[in-house]
Order: sequence, then C-alpha cells, then structure tokens
Amino acid sequence: MKHKIPIEDIGPLANEMAEAVSKCVHCGFCLPACPTYNVLHQEMDSPRGRIILMKSVLEDEIGLEEAIPYLDHCLVCLGCETACPSGVAYGKLITPFRFYAESLRKRSVDERFSRWLTKETLPYPDRCRTVTQVGKIAKPISSGLPGRYKAMLGLIPEDLPGKQSLPAFSPVEGERKARVALHTGCVQQVLAQEINLATIRVLVRNGVEVVIPSRQICCGALALHTGDYETSKDLATQNIEAFPPEVDAIISNAAGCGSAMHEYPLLFQGGEGEVSANSFSEKVVDISVFLNQIGIQPIPPLQNPLKIAYHDACHLAHAQGVVAEPRNLLSNITGITILPIQEGDLCCGSAGSYNIEQPVIADQLGRRKINHILATGADVVVAGNIGCLIQIKKHLIDQNKENGNPLNNIPVFHTIELIDLAYRGKL
Repeated sequence: MKHKIPIEDIGPLANEMAEAVSKCVHCGFCLPACPTYNVLHQEMDSPRGRIILMKSVLEDEIGLEEAIPYLDHCLVCLGCETACPSGVAYGKLITPFRFYAESLRKRSVDERFSRWLTKETLPYPDRCRTVTQVGKIAKPISSGLPGRYKAMLGLIPEDLPGKQSLPAFSPVEGERKARVALHTGCVQQVLAQEINLATIRVLVRNGVEVVIPSRQICCGALALHTGDYETSKDLATQNIEAFPPEVDAIISNAAGCGSAMHEYPLLFQGGEGEVSANSFSEKVVDISVFLNQIGIQPIPPLQNPLKIAYHDACHLAHAQGVVAEPRNLLSNITGITILPIQEGDLCCGSAGSYNIEQPVIADQLGRRKINHILATGADVVVAGNIGCLIQIKKHLIDQNKENGNPLNNIPVFHTIELIDLAYRGKL
C-alpha cells in the first residue's frame, strides 16, 4: 500500500509503522483470523480496516478521534500476523501507534482513573494483593458499578491463595544441565502462585538451576497494550538491569510476559540501551520451549486416561510462534489425549487489561471460547498464560451459575502445572 506518512515528524518508530502499512495488500486473509471482526462484523474492526485508519491518521487525512474507537477494540492478539501471506508486522504498527496516539488523545476522568488504578496496582504484587482482597469484599455490590469496574471485580477468583515467597536459588537434583533465571510475573504471583512453584520443581527435577532475581519487576505488557511508552521503557530498563547475564536463558511461564519481553528492542530502537535490550530479549524463552530443547525425564504413566483441551494463548501462538512445543511437552504424559478446540486460534478475550477496558467484547469472546471448550468433552483445560487461565475460569464459573450445570466445573491448569502434577503422581 502506498503511503505519505511523514516519517521524519513522527519519531524513531515511524519506519516500522510505515513498513507495516506498505506491506498490506488488502487481501482479506486477516478477517477470519481477527476476533473482533468475528463478533462485530465491521471492516473498521478488522486488521486491514485498522491499518487504513492508522495510515489516514498519520497522513492527517482524518482526526484521531474518528479512528480511536475502532483501534481501542483491537486486542493485539496478532492472529492477523499468523494469517497474513504478505508478512505485515501488524504489532509493529499498532503498538507504536498507540504510543503516538496516547500523547494526543483526551480521556474522560473515568478512563483516566481506571487506567491509573490498573497501572498502579496490577504490576506490583503487594499492591495487587491488597486491592484484590478489598475487591473480593466489594464483589457482591459489583452489579451497580460501571462496566469496567464491574469487569475488574468479576475477574477476582472466589479463593485467593495466601502469600508465599519463592526461593532466590533452587539447586538441581542430580547432574546440572543449565542455569536459568525465572521471570515470576506480577498478577500471577498473587492469583496463581502454584505456576511458579511448579515451574521451579519441574526445572530442578530436570537438572536446571533456577535463580530468581530480587529486583525484577512487571514485564510491562499492560503498559505496552495501553500505549504507555514511558512506563513500558522504565519497566524494561529495570528488568534488563535486574537479570544476571551469566544464565543460559530467561524463563517466562506467561505468554503475555514473554511476548512483552521480546518487544523490549522496539522500545530502545535507535537509542541508548538498544544493544542491552536485544541481548536480554534473545535470552527470553517460554518454559515449554526450553523444556523441549533440553529434553525431560520420563513421566510416570497415568492410572486413568485424561482428555485435555489445550488452549493456544495468542501471545504464545501468534506473537512467539510457539504452538507445537506445549503439545509436545504434554505428550510426554502417557494416558492423555489432547483434543482440538474449534476456533482454537481465536483470542479468549483476555489480552492484558482488555477484559477490563473492553468488557462487552471480552465477554462475547470469553463465552464463545467456553462454548467451544465444553463441546470437546474434555476433562481438563490447559493453557500457557495467566490471563487466559483467569478468563477461562471466570466464564466456566459464569456458565455454571447461569445453567446450574456442574459439568462446567472443569479444572483449568497451566501447562507446567499439569507436567508437575504428573511427575508427582497427583493427576
């Protein structure tokens, strides 16, 4: 697509945006791969429609306020990148554009407050834990609250785990194969601590030393999603400085976090810190990929067969191209059957803070995903991202309450949790 984007006036990421625009040929392959197009059925809520809108804003042909509603609907799931035959790097357009737009747009008081609340609580485990505990108390009155606050409270699980500390260093069992640093996440530490504990247990069982840097912080995914460039860059800087260089890999067990840390070079492109960001990003690897690379010890066979519905997290499958590795890892468990989910490559509606900022669309996508999961007849749901796990659990519970159907109470696990349970004979 030809463009007249004034690259010299926009900033260091203008070339990335212009290249993405120029590669789009309007073929339409992205339409069926786009979750919002599937539920809203509007051209402007498709990737190619949004590309035209962003191009038109950058060329000063339309005002930002005209395009923003449709751009805000985008989950940045990157399903369009997987489907695109022309190699359009949509993520390198929408993320910089949100940085550009955020400095220009005017938000309501309500929007500014909810975004401030998200920004100042979710990335900090202690604050997140406090707010979550308060939110659980307030949950019964959530029906009278505005949509985004009701959605925020609706994501809080019924049972909150107590605070647990993670060991700074975990030695291997037997011969050492590798030494890694684990990124522990922020919300995950509060709502699903067992994921990190399971990750450590599986790694040390397979000869991998694990260090947990004490100065690590939120990966910055929420800030990236919402166009907060300064916060994204600040969090990235802190993580780059916090993680030791003398490790074989930086392990991520959350698809959103892993994807965000792979985007660090974009934040420093053309400036100071670019080399460090590249070196850091190159070491980041999903837990399923790492375990496939080193090979794992045999897992005891299950006493009873188990049917698993594996959900592909968007920022694992589309952003990082990790599709086969989790399935390969699960296939080490004798006695399981991995069932395909219809529309398995469509987003569940979580997408960072999307299910807070766009609760109506997120609910539509969540219900759609749950219906497809239930149709598989699976005994267990498995995914590789904390946001997906929260979203899926919420909608399973919601359907259970609406229908009074106990069959909807399907356990939901992270991939590494299931591997850990199988190793320990608890499946």
